[in-house]
Amino acid sequence: MSLMKRWHAKGGYKEALVIGLPLVVSMVSSTVMTFTDRMFLGNYSTESLGASVPASIVAFMFLAFFLGVAQYAGVFVAQYTGSGRPLEVGRSLWQGLWFCVPSWMILASLWFIARPLFELSGHPAGIMELEIAYFRILILGSGAFVVSGCLSCFYSGRGMTKPIMLVSLLAMTLNVPLDYCLINGIGPFPELGIVGAGIATVIGYVVPVICYCFMVFTAENEKKYRVRSAWRLDRELFGRFMRFGVPGGVEFFLDLFAFSFFVLMVGRFGPVELASTNAVFSIYTLAFLPTIGLHVAASIMVGQAMGDKKPDMAAYATKSVLHLAMAYMGAMALLFIVFPEVLMNLFKAHGETQIEFNAVLTMGVMLMRYAAVFTLIDAVAIVYVGGLKGAGDTKFVMKTMVMTSMFCIVFPLIALHILDIKGIHGPWMCILLYVLVLATTYATRFRKGPWRKIRVISG
Repeated sequence: MSLMKRWHAKGGYKEALVIGLPLVVSMVSSTVMTFTDRMFLGNYSTESLGASVPASIVAFMFLAFFLGVAQYAGVFVAQYTGSGRPLEVGRSLWQGLWFCVPSWMILASLWFIARPLFELSGHPAGIMELEIAYFRILILGSGAFVVSGCLSCFYSGRGMTKPIMLVSLLAMTLNVPLDYCLINGIGPFPELGIVGAGIATVIGYVVPVICYCFMVFTAENEKKYRVRSAWRLDRELFGRFMRFGVPGGVEFFLDLFAFSFFVLMVGRFGPVELASTNAVFSIYTLAFLPTIGLHVAASIMVGQAMGDKKPDMAAYATKSVLHLAMAYMGAMALLFIVFPEVLMNLFKAHGETQIEFNAVLTMGVMLMRYAAVFTLIDAVAIVYVGGLKGAGDTKFVMKTMVMTSMFCIVFPLIALHILDIKGIHGPWMCILLYVLVLATTYATRFRKGPWRKIRVISG
């Protein structure tokens, strides 16, 4: 009976699914693009797969800070919506867009540090050259991804997530076949390998920007939300946006940095360890990215409740989202345990014999068990950090991430490397400890409730 009550209640399962499911579909489409990209590259050559995962993770690591800040516009939109002030929505959106301008320029300038950056990895020269080429293409187009993430806040902050889903599905529909054609040289397209994968990904970044511009800046939206007339930089609101958004961006960056550092260090243990870890992380995106949709749903529901000055409703909504995330992640963990060979074999390159692939397969099957445990714990961390961000508790989130990433990932992995301790279990134990500390800390913070007193918007 309590389940039925929570289903229909404000902040319950139904509302969470109405907001979250389109975001999950949107994230699934991103997952499909990422997964097929790596699968196509894995089928093209083992070297391309080995290069694509570190390069894309490092590119997204740099992108993460700017995206994390820009998307915090969604919390302002949610809180102004919850407080019944729709005319402030356009003004909030534009503060995020003003942030996107220098962001794109800074990201594009990272082209020049690609070589010294990947030389630090110690990867074989052939793989390193592919990493550099892929990274440079991704980083040039990353600014478009930041802009589309910001524009999507116009819908996500108001709890209207179906338009985001439709735009994401359109991008996926264009990206997947284009990806395959540019990698393998199908029809009129040249065979570009990993370079073709990068070009297809950037096109997938640009298409949503074009769609959102036509959808957001309409006369009807101008009348309701001032999406055109409120374009000027508002120093007070921009300062508030930066005060809450920058810590959120730093947290997102550090999370990706921890994973990037993990992958780069694993590469030093050997090619089999690198290939199996890359494949497992690619498979893990099947669980992770859709759950980010629920993370955003938690931020939206908490933001709207806090805008309406109802912290109890914010706590109730977060718990509803947590239940849904645990159910999904539990199903994915079971899939990882029951069908690890099937999933790993998707990354077997054309022309590679089963005997040659067996070393990667054997290690990958073992690592899938780690991934299953990681998946369940990560669900808790993902949802609670979404709730804390929606309430504006971003400084605590940032500080927690700084300490955890350093003491659970960076320092231990450096120690393992210096001590020359072989074996893949050590690094994977570090990554499990990392997510366990995050989940425990965020859950404890949320339940204690200091976030209830934070005011993101004025008035």
